[in-house]
Amino acid sequence: MTVAADGSALELRGLSAGYRGRWVVRDVDVAVRRGAWVAVIGPNGAGKSTLLKAVAGLVDHTGEVLLHGEPLSRLGPRARARAVGYAPQTPELPEGLTVTDYVLFGRTPHLGPLARESRADLEIVADALDRLDLSALAHRPLRTLSGGERQRAVLGRALAQRADLLLLDEPTTGLDIGHAQALLDLVDHLRRADGTTVVSTLHDLTLAAQYADELVLVDRGRVVAAGPPADVLTAELLAARYAARVTILTTPDGAPVVAPVR
Repeated sequence: MTVAADGSALELRGLSAGYRGRWVVRDVDVAVRRGAWVAVIGPNGAGKSTLLKAVAGLVDHTGEVLLHGEPLSRLGPRARARAVGYAPQTPELPEGLTVTDYVLFGRTPHLGPLARESRADLEIVADALDRLDLSALAHRPLRTLSGGERQRAVLGRALAQRADLLLLDEPTTGLDIGHAQALLDLVDHLRRADGTTVVSTLHDLTLAAQYADELVLVDRGRVVAAGPPADVLTAELLAARYAARVTILTTPDGAPVVAPVR
């Protein structure tokens, strides 16, 4: 996938990543334009989450990760946290924190070493809680939340960072269809209003097609297809990469719908 250089927010050049010297993702070249939403799709074990972790600087990798033309490797931890928001699929949730406390961590990169959160920080957190339907749970301990509620809290922390690049690893895991749509609607609204660039992994191919501008299909650690959803989500390609029997339908607005076939 390529875009004009002056419109590129994120570029991956020859990116390989993995764990303990074993590459899970190999030789990925991707460029994402500013304000776009790119969904990384692929079968289980394809390397989707590892790719996002490499962009976030959380796993060993080679190659280059550029944000607005500058290598992310040159940024210190605090500057990187201001630039990149990351919501993992299975986060570690500290004991004893309320939902508000946890989401407030998203403001930490914007505070000085000894500074306390300001009124503006608290307003940003309150806004994130409200938009994610978490206001009623603001004072609940994290450990008492359901899986879907925890997932929304994790996204709330990432949104509170107000970063230029938002990385979302399976953000709809554990959510019913209504909350999944509400969450993706919110992400879409924020990136259009604020110019935030979004890269997510999504198992649900139909939702990926409806919300992402472009899809990157990864299989066995390599990009095997990239482009608009209608170009990537074909019955032939999905059969080859997912070993799935599907047919492709369309919504009234023309978005692909992936339907299993018995």
